[in-house]
Amino acid sequence: MVQPALDTDRREEVRRHIHEFQVRFGDIDVLGHVNNCRYLTYLEDARVSMFRLDPLRQGTAPLKGLVVARHEIDYKRPLLLRPDPVRVETWVTELRAASFTLAYEIRDDEHVYVGASSVIVAYDLENTRARRLDEDEIALLEAYR
Repeated sequence: MVQPALDTDRREEVRRHIHEFQVRFGDIDVLGHVNNCRYLTYLEDARVSMFRLDPLRQGTAPLKGLVVARHEIDYKRPLLLRPDPVRVETWVTELRAASFTLAYEIRDDEHVYVGASSVIVAYDLENTRARRLDEDEIALLEAYR
């Protein structure tokens, strides 16, 4: 799902991909909050939704052959087991010939729990090397920029 949101750093409208999820009991650690490792899974689920499931639902080709080169996560506040869903909002902050950078917020309507970013590289699985993004991939990514 695409939803406009205001990025306070850029002061202009940015389109964000929205992926809602439910915190599961198994995500909680002995301290009673979501374990830090689970956040990477939440980000992965959001990317799968953004690049594979949503395009398939819309009748377009999903993005393939992408690898994560870097993750960076800032934990802002503890996320607890709760009855209400939480969401990952994702958008593109940089687009290059063979890679792009995603920014994320794991949040609800009141709080940001995590801010994160990932550098994603387009990858040729057959030749095992980086490749250029094609026009369709760039168009999909531009929709979230």
